Amino acid sequence: QVQLVESGGGLVQPGGSLRLSCTASGGTFSNYAMGWFRQAPEKEREFVAAISGSSGTTYHAGSVKGRFAISRDNTKNTVYLQMNSLKPEDSAVYYCAAGRLTTTQTKQYNYWGQGTQVTVSS
Repeated sequence: QVQLVESGGGLVQPGGSLRLSCTASGGTFSNYAMGWFRQAPEKEREFVAAISGSSGTTYHAGSVKGRFAISRDNTKNTVYLQMNSLKPEDSAVYYCAAGRLTTTQTKQYNYWGQGTQVTVSS
């Protein structure tokens, strides 16, 4: 069983930056692909970014490409999401997830964190 804990969310002005972290426990971290997803009020959860266990493969949603970057440090059992040039439409609860496949599909991830709120507002 893998446990995931996100941190780093908060309130930021448009154009600002945040770095989200997600630390895993209970499994061999490098065996898992990791993903970031987000969910805004009254909207479905959507894919943001994913990274393979070895960091050799990354995916980013089109809406965040060039602004967000996923990375991981397997020595710290942690995955990161660097978010730059934030926009109000990026406001959502951000979740990290772990699974066996590096994929954009929500259903392929077996373990989920509790989420961290990101609010982009002036």
